[in-house]
Amino acid sequence: MADQSIRIGGLFSDTGVTAAAECSTMRGAQFAIQQINAAGGVNGRLLELITRNPDSTPALYAMHIESLIREEHLRFFFGCYTSAARKAALPIVERYDALLLYPVYYEGFEYSRNIIYTGATPNHNALPLGNYMLDNFGNRVLMIGSEYVYPYETNRLMSDLLYERGGTKLGEYYLPLKNARPEDFAKLMVKAKELKPSFIFSTVVGETMGHLYQAYADAGFDPAVMPIASLTTSETDIQQMGAHLGAGHISAATYFQSVDTPNNRQCIAQYRELFGQHQVTDRCWEAAYFQVHLLAKAIVRAGSTEVEDVLQAMRGLEFEAPQGCIRVDADNHHTYLFSRIGRANAEGQFDILYESQSALKPDPYAIAPNFNDWSSSAGSRP
Repeated sequence: MADQSIRIGGLFSDTGVTAAAECSTMRGAQFAIQQINAAGGVNGRLLELITRNPDSTPALYAMHIESLIREEHLRFFFGCYTSAARKAALPIVERYDALLLYPVYYEGFEYSRNIIYTGATPNHNALPLGNYMLDNFGNRVLMIGSEYVYPYETNRLMSDLLYERGGTKLGEYYLPLKNARPEDFAKLMVKAKELKPSFIFSTVVGETMGHLYQAYADAGFDPAVMPIASLTTSETDIQQMGAHLGAGHISAATYFQSVDTPNNRQCIAQYRELFGQHQVTDRCWEAAYFQVHLLAKAIVRAGSTEVEDVLQAMRGLEFEAPQGCIRVDADNHHTYLFSRIGRANAEGQFDILYESQSALKPDPYAIAPNFNDWSSSAGSRP
């Protein structure tokens, strides 16, 4: 019936190791839904978000998504955070022919007709950041990550880049995602003092990220000389750990809150009116926000809420997101996104050092990694 709502599912943890990031992601989706419903909904139908808390535990994402399919008859889903969570959910969405819109940067090397990937692939973040750091700080690299698939695969790609650039991998260390202790990171900082890296390449995820930055500060290192370069540290993470710990360190992302465009400024202002002036935005918040708008546009284009019709309508679809104009790649279900590198400042925001001039085609399979030519589409910012 025309007056029925369009019910969609959200898998967002508000407890567990990735709770802070996932709550930010959930607010991005909620904000988009409020905008769409305030404008009359989708073909006159309101969006209704039904959420579950998977407690940052991969098996629970799969359990909840199957429950929402079987008991609530949902077919469209947002969320999952880590690659472990996504991989747990993937066979469920494929089995029931549902659609998951995944908002997080990831390691690549995956395709599913039942997933639209709206986070960065390695050519958006890992390769630009690696090359920037090698160009500006040196080629002796210490890698520290959380113990699961995303850090493993990303460090494999970084190792290939180091080999191509004649660099040296001083060590590759992994700590548990959920229960790494402050003293574990302190031990790695002792090793860093011995090895004298040019920079630390971090793929540490979640609440233990603060332990890394605190151990770095306690060791007396200077980020102007030997910073942490991270693919995972966002404005939300810095808000959690304290701006004083993040200041001077470097991250790569498709979006920073500091992107200086009228669209982004207006979006942030509207968001804070609804959710509070203290809120920060980040890359996954932004992806969750624009992917809800993508789904709404695809349903309008398709004139249908059938998954196959929506998938067909999604291919090649564009949206003017806070980061800039993005587009779903019809070739691989990933997304054309911007590439940016930023340095955290004393206010917990990022000063943008480099950004691409337009959204870059995703290369999830690292078919054309361009190891030695990362900045051909990037421009410096003063």
